[in-house]
Amino acid sequence: MEQSTNKFGEIVKKILKFILFFGIGAFFIWLSVRKLSPDDVENLKESAAQVTRGSAWIFLFLAFLVGAISNYIRALRNRQLLQPLGYETRTSMVFYSVMVMYLANYAFPRLGEVLRCTFLQRYEKVPFEKSLGTVVTERAVDLICLIIVFISAFAINTGLLDTLKIGDVTLRESMNAKFSGMAHNYTMFILIGAIVAFIVIAVLTKKWWSKINFFVKIKNFFVGIWQGLVSIKDLKNPGLFLVYTVSIWILWIFETVFCFQAFDFLSGMSFTVMFSVFAIGNLGFLIGPGGIGAYPLIVAAMLVLYGVDYSAGLAAGWIGWGVQTLQVLVLGVFSLIATSFVKRKE
Repeated sequence: MEQSTNKFGEIVKKILKFILFFGIGAFFIWLSVRKLSPDDVENLKESAAQVTRGSAWIFLFLAFLVGAISNYIRALRNRQLLQPLGYETRTSMVFYSVMVMYLANYAFPRLGEVLRCTFLQRYEKVPFEKSLGTVVTERAVDLICLIIVFISAFAINTGLLDTLKIGDVTLRESMNAKFSGMAHNYTMFILIGAIVAFIVIAVLTKKWWSKINFFVKIKNFFVGIWQGLVSIKDLKNPGLFLVYTVSIWILWIFETVFCFQAFDFLSGMSFTVMFSVFAIGNLGFLIGPGGIGAYPLIVAAMLVLYGVDYSAGLAAGWIGWGVQTLQVLVLGVFSLIATSFVKRKE
């Protein structure tokens, strides 16, 4: 009886998670269209229709292609991480596991990582916990890359601080005034002191909070990232791992670049703009499942800063999101079908 109750609780929990994550997506969709006038809607439709004319489809296909190649390189990188552990896996199966991961994450975020490791355990005989360790390593590396990309985008857009205004002052002047005010009224020093005090208290009370599951999960998250980064030193060719990682991110950037070329009003944009939209747009995939709603909204908001009409930018955001989603659906379903014909390792 207790076992059936637990199973029912797990099912309810998953359903609630599903509703929550897609509720977030629905909220961002509503947020992006709630103030559109009839003229804006027409402009959105007209902007989106540009991808059906001329050679626009070629650029969308190239965006689809470079995205697929980046996922294949991701499979090569994961295969390299498994080699020091003593497992020679088939590249095809690792690629299938990567695409199934992305496909599953569209429904239930983080379920994909579990399925990915399950696939490798079932077909390649890689123990689940060891495969999960390589996933942690990849996540740690990609998180650092995301931070670098985000900071780079901010650094090359400092000029916007002098053009954007809050009331009668520029954003730069507003920020300088706030930091100056914090320094004069000791707010900054209080914040630094609070952080130091928090660290000291955390160290002194380690025996107490280490028994609380919530804090243990947070600690394990950061410990896992550190262990994942440290494990890279055991690779036979760390340089190749770096090449794989850089190639993945460069291809992701060009996925955005090719999507831009499909629109007349975006094709003349500088690489700086494209890179900035890519960097900030990535946050959309962290907010909602598959970036639904959030990614187009962020892309549109970014393009407005560069003088693009909001509704046109929203159309570009949805088309870009659609290309990435189509890629995941096509390759994910293909991977599920292909694995049914794959012979498991003895």
